[in-house]
Amino acid sequence: MNYLLDTNILLIYTRESSLKEIIEDNYDPFGLSNNTLISVVTVGEIKAFALKNNWGSRKINLLESILNRLIIVDINSEDVIEKYAEIDAYSQNRLKAKPLGVSSRNMGKNDLWIAATASVINAKLITTDKDFNHLQNVYLDLIEITP
Repeated sequence: MNYLLDTNILLIYTRESSLKEIIEDNYDPFGLSNNTLISVVTVGEIKAFALKNNWGSRKINLLESILNRLIIVDINSEDVIEKYAEIDAYSQNRLKAKPLGVSSRNMGKNDLWIAATASVINAKLITTDKDFNHLQNVYLDLIEITP
């Protein structure tokens, strides 16, 4: 199974939250039969978060240890760029060929990149973020973890 972890899932792992055990027990993202990936956008987000919150060396080392276990997916591909544009138009209910069916949804630009990446690589997106819900079964196979 391919899993793409959202930034908030990395925060759960670096904080060693009890949600980590729920994720491990239910999905085993780091199991031998699974590929666990993150978008390069997530790397930037989590490192910025660490800097802005003055993480100490122990937490930074834990983060680096986690990042070293992940496959980092670049967004510099035509497929991801095209999917980004499509998901953005869809979310704004501006995609004539695929109407949203509800009012438009504003997504952060980083979330759009993460969604496009998950969609293109056909990975289940693990997140706590409800901003992806409207993409479920249209662009994404979403696993929402409830904090």
